Amino acid sequence: MYLGFSAITPPPSSQDARETLLEFPDNKLLIDLCGEFDRNLARIEQALSVHILRRGNQLAVVGAPEAQAQAAAVVQHLYQRLEAQKPIETGDIDAALRATELGGTTSFEDQLEMFAKGQYEIRTRKKQVEPRTEAQKAYVRNLFENEMAFGIGPAGTGKTYLAVAVGVTMLISGEVDKILLSRPAVEAGERLGFLPGDMKDKVDPYMQPLYDALNDFLPQKQLAKLMEDKRIEIAPLAFMRGRTLSNAFVVLDEAQNATTMQMKMFLTRLGQGSRMVITGDRSQVDLPRGMPSGLADAERILDGVEGISFNYFTSKDVVRHHLVAKIINAYEKAEG
Repeated sequence: MYLGFSAITPPPSSQDARETLLEFPDNKLLIDLCGEFDRNLARIEQALSVHILRRGNQLAVVGAPEAQAQAAAVVQHLYQRLEAQKPIETGDIDAALRATELGGTTSFEDQLEMFAKGQYEIRTRKKQVEPRTEAQKAYVRNLFENEMAFGIGPAGTGKTYLAVAVGVTMLISGEVDKILLSRPAVEAGERLGFLPGDMKDKVDPYMQPLYDALNDFLPQKQLAKLMEDKRIEIAPLAFMRGRTLSNAFVVLDEAQNATTMQMKMFLTRLGQGSRMVITGDRSQVDLPRGMPSGLADAERILDGVEGISFNYFTSKDVVRHHLVAKIINAYEKAEG
């Protein structure tokens, strides 16, 4: 089988059963496609049990016929990303592998069409963010369409990261006046004792993941200025009491560690022109034994309320290191 990006003469039919041959017109893009020391190709080879051989401006994919076809589709998708001047990262390779998975509900062509239309691209000051799984795409769509959205699932599925990216986009475009990020200040299974410093010094360790996400999307000087002007705030959940949050994009992270009363208090802070996102992982509750999670209560009480969306993630949506999904699956299996 012979696939290419320019008019060429097909090879003999005897070769078809052994390999898929692809030709690329731009050798510089082909170098970027292969990656340093061919690491991008190695990632595809490992995932699909194929061999990809470089011959000048051609790549030959050797393996089982179905695996050849999927590998060829992945390589073509990544090359088209480069043609569109988009970089290739490990997560993009994994996304292409998922998009071309045999028997999947979404075809490779559908994914390309979606990206081409820019329906699910989140543009921030520093980078462009693309949801990489069907659950993430639905989540991002609901973040834009609903005034209140829940994102529930295991660590590493992009719940908070995508929410902050959407918030930065809405702030930049003027749809909201400020961003407010909050977390319950609950220790994760260990007692850290009294922390030194002023109030900011005491709460910053709990808020660090939110700072990390913001630093990914905004230049440091601009972020510092926005925080100085209080257009971006990061505060513990306890500081939300008594506030009315208007024209703001509000994110409550680690919501499984909010009590029922805290959750009700937070949800009723929603003001005119605001959006609210609540993210959490039901498997990582750090509240004292016997104290119910406000996230679980909110799921039960608010189910079916118009204008509120619930999005759920699984280990298949993990976009961190590939071992994270395996770890989550192992723990879920052990628990039940």
